[in-house]
Amino acid sequence: MILTPEVLAIFILNALFAFFGIIAFILSVKIYFGWDLNSVSKQQYKLEKLSYLGATIIKYIFIIKVPLFLFFVFTLDKISNVLTGAMCGAGVVDATEYGIPLFILKIINLYIFAYWIVLHNEDMKHENQPFTKQKFGLFILAFFLFMAELIVEGIMFGSIEIDKMVSCCGTLYSSSSTSAISSIFALDTALLLSVFYGIFLLIIFFYMIKNKYLFAISNAFFAIISLVTLIVFFGTYIYELPSHHCPFCFLQSDYYFVGYIIYTLLFMGTFYGLVVGFIESDKENRDKSYKKSLIFNTLYVILLSSFVMIYFIKNGVWL
Repeated sequence: MILTPEVLAIFILNALFAFFGIIAFILSVKIYFGWDLNSVSKQQYKLEKLSYLGATIIKYIFIIKVPLFLFFVFTLDKISNVLTGAMCGAGVVDATEYGIPLFILKIINLYIFAYWIVLHNEDMKHENQPFTKQKFGLFILAFFLFMAELIVEGIMFGSIEIDKMVSCCGTLYSSSSTSAISSIFALDTALLLSVFYGIFLLIIFFYMIKNKYLFAISNAFFAIISLVTLIVFFGTYIYELPSHHCPFCFLQSDYYFVGYIIYTLLFMGTFYGLVVGFIESDKENRDKSYKKSLIFNTLYVILLSSFVMIYFIKNGVWL
């Protein structure tokens, strides 16, 4: 087990998350199964008050969860210094069998909690609160994923053996690797880039015709293809090394923490794109989500493309 000050801080916060999460879960169950806006009973009045308490707890869990996710990534990089063979967070993630599932859980939960916040804000705009049952029903499902994340995180840090040799990112993210992710390096780069820019152009097109479902679907595919092309192609231009594909190293100070900007732009762009298709809101708020998605996705594409163009301008060749 590894127990640095950063890991200890995560454990303490997770304990607080679990405590307040359980309270919010109990309140959500009561509200979901007892909510009836047409009722004027004392029970309904009590549930309305509890709904404000439950919503406040869930909101603050998310508010803390976002910076804590960034702190988690920072912690992985920090403790990589004490693991033999690790050069960055990638080595820590691969140090146990729980690292990749934990990362997937964290990303899924970020999208779910962000969706909950948008749904809650939309619900509070209406006097009859039409999304109250829906948002607390969503949290009932999200609670189990959230608790699974906390448990897996504790197991992952508890399973790390400091004296055990781990793989470096150069080994993990290469065509010679035996990991599942190594299969993406067999894909044709030109085809990947065509799909990447093609989906981005589709996002622009669906924005222009205001087709919210196709806009949301294209954003979902854009999130996947963006991560693949980032590892296979764009990352090499950030590092200016054709053999370096790690999606963690550019989170470090050597690359001016540009990775945090890259992932934030991708998350914000695709999230607001999904919101357009999954939340029934008025035209004004839907248009805002359209614009936010397009702006963040465009900035993401411009930022990654700029690394490629700057390298070519400086060196006169492609990697």
